[in-house]
Amino acid sequence: MKKTSNLLNSDDSQTHPLLEKHVKTLDETIERYIGNFGWAQLLQAIVVSFAWVFDAQQTFISVFADAEPAWHCIDPHIESCNSTMISNLCKLPRNSWTWNEPIQTSTVSEWNLSCLGPVIAGLPTSSFFSGCLLGGLVLATLADSSLGRKNLLVISCLTMSSSTFLTAFSPNIWIYSILRFVTGFGRATIGTCSLVLSTEIVGKSRRDKVGIIGFIFFTLGFLSLPAMAYFTRGSSWRMLYILTSVPAMIYSIIVHFMIYESPRWLMVRGRKEEAINTLKSIASPDFYGTNNNILSISLSGIDISVEPEQRSTDLYSSIKMLWDKKWAFRRLTAVMVVSFGVGMMYYGIPLGVGNLASSLYLSVTLNALSELPSSLITYFLIGTLRRRSSLLFFTILSGVCSIMCVVIQEEQQGLRIGVELVSFFSVCTAFDVLLIYTLELFPTCVRNSALSMVRQALVFGGIFSPILIAAERGVDDNGLLSYGVFGLVIFVCGLFVICLPETRGGIICDTMDEEEEKAKNIISEAPNKQILVAHV
Repeated sequence: MKKTSNLLNSDDSQTHPLLEKHVKTLDETIERYIGNFGWAQLLQAIVVSFAWVFDAQQTFISVFADAEPAWHCIDPHIESCNSTMISNLCKLPRNSWTWNEPIQTSTVSEWNLSCLGPVIAGLPTSSFFSGCLLGGLVLATLADSSLGRKNLLVISCLTMSSSTFLTAFSPNIWIYSILRFVTGFGRATIGTCSLVLSTEIVGKSRRDKVGIIGFIFFTLGFLSLPAMAYFTRGSSWRMLYILTSVPAMIYSIIVHFMIYESPRWLMVRGRKEEAINTLKSIASPDFYGTNNNILSISLSGIDISVEPEQRSTDLYSSIKMLWDKKWAFRRLTAVMVVSFGVGMMYYGIPLGVGNLASSLYLSVTLNALSELPSSLITYFLIGTLRRRSSLLFFTILSGVCSIMCVVIQEEQQGLRIGVELVSFFSVCTAFDVLLIYTLELFPTCVRNSALSMVRQALVFGGIFSPILIAAERGVDDNGLLSYGVFGLVIFVCGLFVICLPETRGGIICDTMDEEEEKAKNIISEAPNKQILVAHV
């Protein structure tokens, strides 16, 4: 450190005023020497965040590809056909009815899945989410250990897009389900890597807003689905998979050649030269002038002590670090419980609001549009929102509105739909804040793994949603099994936010030791603050 101090007092410090104060952390280096948010950083954040478009498309594509088309009687004079409800479709002779659309418009009509039972009909969707769970557990730590954020993002996008393209040529439901599983496996870490990589390149004052860019792209990806499905209506469901896979393949190539690796991750892994080159590449030339060695001197004085576990070849060392540290385990447990409740509500509500419009395209569009104001509001207010209190507020509001849907009578349909939209808007906002909050709760060496675990808890909560919706069909309980349970679960799970510390405006740490030291400083300062308040 003494040698570094002498370097900082050399002619370079006299020619550049920003070196007057010694920089101790990488967070301070990014803010002092490349600025909070430059054009190069903005470009990287936009390109990386665009991955959320493909993430959303594959998450909700089954809404159209696996939809059950409407049908009608071939001969209106057939009494049994006219008197039978739609739910009894399988009891009719096959030659007495036909689909309204061409048979290839949906997997349900092409492979006649309606009469194979709910388990077979729902197998592709279940396979996709099972792949998401397994992929999140298997691939999560690779971004923190050997591959890094960028490489895992490229591999995940290629895996997802390739399997999506092959899905278009599935000959039967079994191959289709296997390929959907592989798609979910590859998709599992795309959102996580994109969010972490885009936020680790900017200073703390812009980090939260950069994270929201990904959420906006996710909404745009969600909105693109009904548009593509509408303009390809009457065509084969296979066309939808081709249209969503080819752009994702091209995107993977662009990311490989255009995007830089996270300098934080490079520093934690001991690759300082690469970190320096990355930061120089995204820094403004006008900011430095001719002092190109300023950044190198600054980074040479940063001493990042990386735990031996992280240096090991064990791919799951970051999970072990989260498990061994009591404070990290408590944080991860609490935030995963909250994520479970948010996931059940987030994936559950769209399944129960089909009555918002008679058209499937319009219904999905309304659901997607509910996310857009949530992302925009979070973007403009995240800098002033206290993470813990805002997350608690939106989870409780979503839960209360969901329970109100059970209380409101069906005759008040307009009011019920309005309350449903408020509930979905609230859970979307809670979703956005939760991911930003998770980024700030954990240091660089385990951040991707922790965020991935939180996202898997979200998906795990989503698995229970279609089960509750399916169990409610044919039962006149006014939404008790769906909205009632959703509201109760997110209400209870949201209370676990109280166990987490506030992170707004704090410094993002790179190692577990830094995070522990920061927590100790906050605790040690608390009594002094209380004394000052008492005197005031």
